Amino acid sequence: MWLLLQTILLILLYFSFSCAVSSSDIIIPSCQIQGRFNLNGNQKTGDVILGGLFPVHFFTSVPDLSFISDPQQPTCHGFYELGFKLAQTMAFAIDEINSNSNLLPNVTLGYTLYDNCINLGIGFRAALSLASGQEEKIILDNTCIGNPPVLGIVGDSPSAHSIAISSILGFLYFSQVSYFSTCSCLSNHQKYPSFFRTIPSDVFQVRAMIHILKHFGWTWAGLLVSGDDYGLHAARSLQSELSLSGEGCLAYFAVLPWDKDTDELRRIVNVMKTSTARVVIVFAHESGMINLMEEVVRQNVTGLQWMASEAWTAAAVLQTPQLMPYLGGTLGIAIRHGEIPGLREFLLKTRPNLHHNNSYGNSMFWEFTFQCRFAPAPPGWLEGGGAVCTGKEDLEKVDTEFLDISNLRPEYNVYKAVYAFAHSLDDMLRCMPGRGPFSKHSCATLQSLEPWQLLYYLERVNFTTPFGDQVSFDENGDVVPIYDVMNWLWLPDGSTKVQNVGEIKGSVLRGEELILDEDKIFWNFKSRKPPRSVCSESCPPGTHMVRRKGEPKCCFDCIPCSEGKVTNKSNSFECTSCPEDFWSNPQRDHCVPKKTEFLSYHEPLGICLTATSLLGTFICAVVLGIFFYHRRTPIIRASNSELSFQLLLSLKLCFLCSLLFIGRPRLWTCQLRHAAFGISFVLCVSCILVKTMVVLAVFKASKPGEGAVLKWFGVMQQRGTVLFLTSIQAVICTAWLVSSSPVPHKNTQYHNDKIVYECAVGSTVGFGVLLGYIGMLAVLSFLIAFLVRNLPDSFNEAKLITFSMLIFCAVWVAFVPVYVSSPGNRADAVEVFAILASSFGLLITLFGPKCYIIIMRPELNTKKMKDCWKYIYIMAHFDVCYLLKKKKNSCV
Repeated sequence: MWLLLQTILLILLYFSFSCAVSSSDIIIPSCQIQGRFNLNGNQKTGDVILGGLFPVHFFTSVPDLSFISDPQQPTCHGFYELGFKLAQTMAFAIDEINSNSNLLPNVTLGYTLYDNCINLGIGFRAALSLASGQEEKIILDNTCIGNPPVLGIVGDSPSAHSIAISSILGFLYFSQVSYFSTCSCLSNHQKYPSFFRTIPSDVFQVRAMIHILKHFGWTWAGLLVSGDDYGLHAARSLQSELSLSGEGCLAYFAVLPWDKDTDELRRIVNVMKTSTARVVIVFAHESGMINLMEEVVRQNVTGLQWMASEAWTAAAVLQTPQLMPYLGGTLGIAIRHGEIPGLREFLLKTRPNLHHNNSYGNSMFWEFTFQCRFAPAPPGWLEGGGAVCTGKEDLEKVDTEFLDISNLRPEYNVYKAVYAFAHSLDDMLRCMPGRGPFSKHSCATLQSLEPWQLLYYLERVNFTTPFGDQVSFDENGDVVPIYDVMNWLWLPDGSTKVQNVGEIKGSVLRGEELILDEDKIFWNFKSRKPPRSVCSESCPPGTHMVRRKGEPKCCFDCIPCSEGKVTNKSNSFECTSCPEDFWSNPQRDHCVPKKTEFLSYHEPLGICLTATSLLGTFICAVVLGIFFYHRRTPIIRASNSELSFQLLLSLKLCFLCSLLFIGRPRLWTCQLRHAAFGISFVLCVSCILVKTMVVLAVFKASKPGEGAVLKWFGVMQQRGTVLFLTSIQAVICTAWLVSSSPVPHKNTQYHNDKIVYECAVGSTVGFGVLLGYIGMLAVLSFLIAFLVRNLPDSFNEAKLITFSMLIFCAVWVAFVPVYVSSPGNRADAVEVFAILASSFGLLITLFGPKCYIIIMRPELNTKKMKDCWKYIYIMAHFDVCYLLKKKKNSCV
């Protein structure tokens, strides 16, 4: 409440600065300050003044507000050596610039440095004083408008201070360059248009942390933050980055209390102790870490890998023999270190003030360094054995961090901030009249300098430090980011060392780049290796991740991948299906080519079927040769030789078409196999059907008054009938191929681990019509042959046809259910077997007896045979006149 009221009062006081008027009618051309802040500071005159805000004191005593009188201003105590060193670094940078003839020639820089005592109220007072001035009178024009007394401010250090200060200075476009404020919220250049910084934003620091987590495979970590803008914004950024990148999860998150809240600290440490996370990330200040570590030591929580933010990476107060058993091996993000030649010599020139009454720092620094007091000494000091300062003590003989320039980090940021102002002002003064960036190509001058004019050049500043680092600001006022990675080394003699083990830097082209020297890293574990910090170990190959209900995504169980799937190589947490032609190995970690299966010419079954098909073709050729050679014999002439030759040719085609079902299916074989099969068998069955009808017609014609029937069964009629019946099948095949043609198909339904190459029939209706038409002709032939089965016994062609059609129908009736139930290449084998079986059945039953008589019983195949032979011969030649005239029927 005090802080809020104090800030409101300061803002009202600032805006109450107005022109003093001696009377209502007369305006005095001067401005008067309505109040004055009591601030500790140091200054140096110059043509242009730079302001600076530094934490020279640690603590602040704030009086109570009575609300009945003017509030007493707070007082500072507790000398902070590093803060004083930062202020001296700014003084050194300004002296160095003044002695540089190439930078700001003919212009002398001065400075006004204030102590913020690490207190928001005091820092805000100091910033307003720098922006408005503390002199009694600033002679301006009669409208109280003129140059600001200070060019810009280097500071402040805490993010909370910079947020408050830049909120006001932004309205005035008064430039501010911070050397230590890292809050990501300050990257909003619309809200804070005049804020810049030479230290990277916490967003980059968070990304640097995530890069280190990813490098060591730490996906499970705890997060502790301070309860201010610095800690809360860092926590928000870390959680957002982890969520977007998917690189890890937070096991727990806690906000460290401001004061020494023992109960809350005990609760936080208990969470750390019971958690399985071995990595603890802390975004906090030294004071918060001291309180936390006291509880860690009390509960003896060891075995943790600490990751420090830049706020406490180099905190010497934590590097003690009592804390190093717990904090040894800490990895931290540190401000980029740099070299500032000549700084140590400048610091050695530091001397106490002559009157020893300057509370800003010189005298306090002297007393702090030499552990003495200037006269008059405090009561009891001399009695307690304390020394009196003379001001002539030798700084070089004292071991103090003040003179240590081997690890310049925030000092280097201060140095860059001062030079950023100097280069901006130099660029502004080098502007050529008529070529300026402002209205009508005008340039800014020191006499009429407006704050926004310098801001224009500060946004575009670009220079390189003597150490080799480029300094420029992006559209958010952030500097090119770079951090050092530090490691807390616990030496065998009990001493400590914070060593640089790498760096991480940002680039527009390459993004963030992490460089680590792992051989230098000290790990505070017995194994001397990085710890494992995961909620669940990565799933082994062949398994996939299943998240545990109600837990973060980093906590999961590993479930084996299902059949036909394999673990994704890029992410061991997921399973993915193998390509169609591949199958996972038994371990489910690699895809291997599937075994391909089809009725091949190289496997035993294919060889047997091929040999049988060729054998049938050869037998047909032999029978055809026998029939052709004995074509003039009675038995050949009696069996309708023309239809017999057609039947043998069609059977030969039937045997050959079975070869199309063997081998790797291709488009042309799939289309041709069923068409060839259908047409060949229709041609064959059509010949049998016509032959059966002729037999029936002849015996019908042998009866009185029935002779006219034979005129419908002449040679041309027989050929026409066979051609007509076969053309119907050709039309069916053509319609099938055009509408839904059979195509090669890789079938994986029968076996998951193999591919069955087969010909998909395309249209099941077309295939059914094709088979149905063949079946219809076969049944019709069988019925007609069955009707004339009781013809003469000596040589009855009808009985042979009946028997052959019985075999044919039996084979194909059995084929349908076996074909449907046979998987893969077995279906092709079944179809080939049915083709061969039915073909051999027709070949043997129809031509076997004739070949037997021709070869084995030639005496029966002569003209001197029985009357029945003569009758059969006549029947074959359809000698209707002979049949009607003689009226002989000796065989009936």
